[in-house]
Order: sequence, then structure tokens, then C-alpha cells
Amino acid sequence: MSRAGLRTRLTAGFAAGAFVLSGSMAALSYQLTRNSLLAERERTAIRAAYFEATVVRAELDAQQPRIIDTLRSLNTGENRRTLLNRNGAWYARNADSGLTSAIPGPLQDLVAAGEAGIQRIETDGTPAVVVGVPLSPTTSFYHVDSLEELDHTLRVLALVLSMVAITTAGAGAGFGWYAARHALRPLASVAGAAQEIIAGDLNARLNPATEPDLRQLTSSFNQMVDQLSERMRRDRRFAADVSHELRSPLQTLAAAASLLERRREHLDERTATAARLVAEEVHRFQRLVHDLLELARGDLSIERQEINAPALARQVCRSRGLPEALVRSTGPSRWWVDPRRLRQVIGNLLDNAHAYGGGPCAVHLRAGDGRYVVEVDDEGPGVDPVDRENIFLPFVRGRSANSRGASDGTGLGLALVVQHASAHSGRADVQDRPGGGARFRVELEEPRR
Repeated sequence: MSRAGLRTRLTAGFAAGAFVLSGSMAALSYQLTRNSLLAERERTAIRAAYFEATVVRAELDAQQPRIIDTLRSLNTGENRRTLLNRNGAWYARNADSGLTSAIPGPLQDLVAAGEAGIQRIETDGTPAVVVGVPLSPTTSFYHVDSLEELDHTLRVLALVLSMVAITTAGAGAGFGWYAARHALRPLASVAGAAQEIIAGDLNARLNPATEPDLRQLTSSFNQMVDQLSERMRRDRRFAADVSHELRSPLQTLAAAASLLERRREHLDERTATAARLVAEEVHRFQRLVHDLLELARGDLSIERQEINAPALARQVCRSRGLPEALVRSTGPSRWWVDPRRLRQVIGNLLDNAHAYGGGPCAVHLRAGDGRYVVEVDDEGPGVDPVDRENIFLPFVRGRSANSRGASDGTGLGLALVVQHASAHSGRADVQDRPGGGARFRVELEEPRR
């Protein structure tokens, strides 16, 4: 299972923290508000109960007390009801036998013992508070106050606080996403600069003034790139100097080998074979030196021109004895590229297909969507997926190429293809050709004009 990204973890952390904090505050606020409202409602019920008990007691002191009329005269409203228990008989302002059974037994015992009491009950599924007041050893007065309205208010309050907690968690997630984006922006700059370096732009650098807190990181990154760039320049300069120094003796050897080749008929068989091998190796050596010089010149700027790409591809095919019908073009034929580099890209791909892929069978050229695409199909066994990355490195060949030991390639052709593609801000890769074989694909970025 893959681990979530840093931005996702930061966003989730902010959301969880905001939800826990807001949820805790909401729960605390709800509990404090609930306790405060219930305490106030109970105090109100106690005051009303004592007042009503005083009125009822005064009526009971009369010679002929009118208990029902007195209870009915009390201004209890819709949410309040009163009960009187005298000598075991219950009296109420209305016929309400169910209410008498709702009075808790422990509260009745407490009031019968001469002490006032209060208790929360539930009548007909509605919460209420009942206050019991002793009037005499045989008489008890009960005031029942419904809490339905307060219960509804508390439910609304709980819903509002829950929505506030959820909204706060969402706001925390949004803030976390923004903070993560802002915090990761310097790393995105580092990644972008690294991608530019991978693409061949060794001048990519980070600005230390952009993020003062990451000044050490940007400075170290720039120093690393400077050292890498300098080392690559030294390596290219060394390869260029060595290749250049080898050209003169190679020309001499090539002239001597050519002379031996022309006089082969005057030599014995073993000497003629040796002369042929020397000429072939000298020719291969010359190609290697030429390719090394091309690699050493890779950091030179490209010189784009408007050319007829299909015509250039057909010319490359003719120079290698291949039919022009191999070239198939789609989209605009006028490309704005470096013709020398494009010619070598197509030529190297054709040579690679001839040496290792059983020969080329098609050259596709496409233009559109801001890019130029070159595809060369071959009729070989294809490229093993394990080798598809490595074969573009210098002096690296795939398994199928190594098994074909007759090739005289230098191992630099595909590396040059990648270099020329990178110079056009493009890339190169290899895929399976529909129907079998390999398809080498090169993408070049179309310049903005």
C-alpha cells in the first residue's frame, strides 16, 4: 500500500486537528450551556412551586377547601401542571391519572418525610422536572414543569455546534492544503530545476532570495549543480580533446589501410585478410571518434531552421540505400528544428534498426499539439522491457544486440539521439510495434514563435 503524499498528510493533519479542537470546544460549550439552562429552569420551577404551594396551603386552611378550583386558578400555562396528594388521594386541575404515576416513588417518600425535593422525569416521552413541596404530614404538593421546549432548543444547539465543528474542520483542511502548497513550493522549484538539468539545461539554478528560510538548501543545490556542470564540461572537453587528437593519426591509418585494400590482390591470403580487418577496424574507430566528438558538442546551442522534414527523411533513407516509401508523414511538413541534429536522429535510428532490428520497415513523421514526433519501426525481436532505459546510455546495448555479435556499431548512436532530442526540449523512448518489432519514438518540442 503506497503512502499518502506529504501534502495529503498535512491537509489531513490540519483537518483532524481543527475537528478535534472545534469538536472539543463544541462539546464543552454544549455541556456548559445545557447545565446553565437546566439549572436556570430548575430554579424557575422551584420558585413557581413554592409560590403555588403557598396559595394551596392558604386554601387548605379554610374550613371547606376547594382544592380543584384552587389548582385550576393557578396560572401554570401549557407547560406546567400541578398535583396534590392529600391523605393518599390525588388532585389535579384536569383528569390526568397518567401524570400521578409519573411522580417517582423516591421523591414521594422524600416529600412525605417533610423535605422538599426536585427530580427530572419523562412523561409521555417528553422530559420534565418535578418539584415536590410538603404542606403537612399528610399533604404533598407537586409542580411538574415540561422541558420539551428546552430539549428542542438543546437539540438545535447541538446541531448548530456540530455543523460549526464540521465547517471548522473543512476550513482547517483548506488552510492545511494552502499551507502545504506554500511550504512545498520551494521543493517544487527544486524539482523543476532538477528536471531542467535532466533535460540538459545545466544553467538551471535556484534563487536563494525566493525563500530565505531555505537559503542553505538552495545554496547547496546550486553548488552541486555547479560542480556537476563543471565536471561534465571537463569530461566533454577531455573527450573532445582526445577525439580531436586521434583524428590525425586515424586519417593516416585510414590512408594506409585504404592503400592496403587497393593492393589486396597482390597479397597472400593471410595478409589480405589481415589488411581487410585492419581497414574495417580503422573505419569503426573513425566512426567512434566522430560520435565522441558529437557527444562532446552536445552542450552547443541548437540552430533551428524551417525545413521540409519529410524531404529530409527521404534524403536520409536514400543515403543508406533504403526506399523513400518508408517515410510516412502526417500533419504539417514544415518543421522548425536544427536540420543537422534531426538528420542524425533519423540516421542513427535507421542504422540501429538495420544493425539490431532486422531492418527498418517504416519512418513516421507527425507534427501537431506543439511537438514534432519521429518514429522508426523495425522488424526485429523488439527490446526487452528491462533494457528500454539502459539502451539510450553511451556504450550500452540490449541483450538482443549483444547476441548479434556481427554488428560494428559504436554503442553511441542512441545516446546521440537522446542528446539531440534533449537539445530540442524533447525525449526519446522505445515501445513495442503493433504486429511485432520495436518502435523508437523521438519527441521534439515545437518552439514558440
